[in-house]
Amino acid sequence: MAKITIVDLEVFYCVGVPDEERAKPQRLLVTVDMSLDFTSAIASDRVERTINYQTVADELLKFGEGRSWKLIEKLASNIADLVLAKYTPDAVMVEVKKFSIPQAGFVSVSLGKARLERQAVDRTSPLR
Repeated sequence: MAKITIVDLEVFYCVGVPDEERAKPQRLLVTVDMSLDFTSAIASDRVERTINYQTVADELLKFGEGRSWKLIEKLASNIADLVLAKYTPDAVMVEVKKFSIPQAGFVSVSLGKARLERQAVDRTSPLR
């Protein structure tokens, strides 16, 4: 199994338990590991045979528009669900880093999810 990883993508989402913390977007770093078999991408040298990480990053940069979360745990779960549903990796691991405790470098939550069905994925889909 191989994976594609986007590390520490800087996003600005409204997240926090108190209303005032959710009132404006704050800086978060998001890491997404997508496990998949990209053997056919290697053989063909075609992006259509894998997950286009630029497309995933672009979508995550916009993901927080008009939305808010109280917990980064819920945010990580929502990101994992999006990636699994739209980009169909075999599994995804999401880490969200938040900078809310001044005495700490960051607080993070990591969450992994896997696709339930093990059917073959058509990597030539125009969604990629």
